[in-house]
Amino acid sequence: MFKFYKTSILYYRFLPFCMNIQKIMITFVVNYSRIFINPKTKPMNINKIVVDLAKEEHAHFAPRICDLIYESALQRGTGIARRSNEYIAAKITGGKAVVALDGDKIVGFSYIECWGHGDFVATSGLIVDPAYRHLGLAAQIKQKTFELARTRFPFAKIFSITTSLPVMKLNSRMGYKPVTFSELTDDEEFWQGCQGCVNFDILQRNNRRMCLCTGMLFDPAQPAENTAATPYIMAFGKKKKKLFRIKR
Repeated sequence: MFKFYKTSILYYRFLPFCMNIQKIMITFVVNYSRIFINPKTKPMNINKIVVDLAKEEHAHFAPRICDLIYESALQRGTGIARRSNEYIAAKITGGKAVVALDGDKIVGFSYIECWGHGDFVATSGLIVDPAYRHLGLAAQIKQKTFELARTRFPFAKIFSITTSLPVMKLNSRMGYKPVTFSELTDDEEFWQGCQGCVNFDILQRNNRRMCLCTGMLFDPAQPAENTAATPYIMAFGKKKKKLFRIKR
């Protein structure tokens, strides 16, 4: 029994380190394998990409953004509710979105939405074109979206629900902490927005107490003090929840 306990402690202690090594290896292969296959191929220059607040002139990108969101959901198999062109365009024209542009091409997007009469703000729809991933672009978009939410709603609690470990890591760096769904907004319209997600039936069967997504919250009155291991602990908890606690 003691040997098993000791082994478990060592496993959890080195789990974050091992996952970091794995991420570094994957990033290296994705970003640089093209160079070895074709020496003429050069790494993409992220300095040419502009991350800024969306303007009305960007509304015509809505169909492409919706396609990117849908394609990402299909690849991951979880976690992103599909939105209509009109919904995304409204976020852009309403000054509630952030875009990443490579010239006249849309390569990244995210938006905010106010819930519960202004008590909560959700950051949603973070997406990066597959050809532009692993360049740190998601972190730039996330930071800009967070700044937008803090500027427009300085006293609101900012939350996010996600199945993505990279998004959890980004949230942790900005002071989010993992919470139960009961600590998020009770606005029915927000939760009905999850209907476009493939896991909506799981949320319903569990009376909206849990899903495959992890809830994260930034409270301006009580910023969290997270460690580097926080997102990995959350990811492990999510897997445990999927195996043992969620009704299928």
